[in-house]
Amino acid sequence: MNLFTGIAIFLTLWWTVLFAVLPLGSQSHAEAGIKPPAGGDPASPVNPRLKEKFLLTTVISAVLFVLLFLVIHFELISITPLRRVG
Repeated sequence: MNLFTGIAIFLTLWWTVLFAVLPLGSQSHAEAGIKPPAGGDPASPVNPRLKEKFLLTTVISAVLFVLLFLVIHFELISITPLRRVG
């Protein structure tokens, strides 16, 4: 795996994990019984805690990337039968 491929895989993992982490621990204005700001959506989160979620996303993505790198590096899963020669 070269540097460009590694960065592309990490960013793909990061965005995928971010969308899984975003709803964790969020409470909407409607659930909290609070009126949203003028023009706001009642389903918008009261306190989104984005910095914490970005940090958690980065940690989870790094762990997943290291696991994926190890699987690829040590060829624990072979994709050779999937390749066509010729």
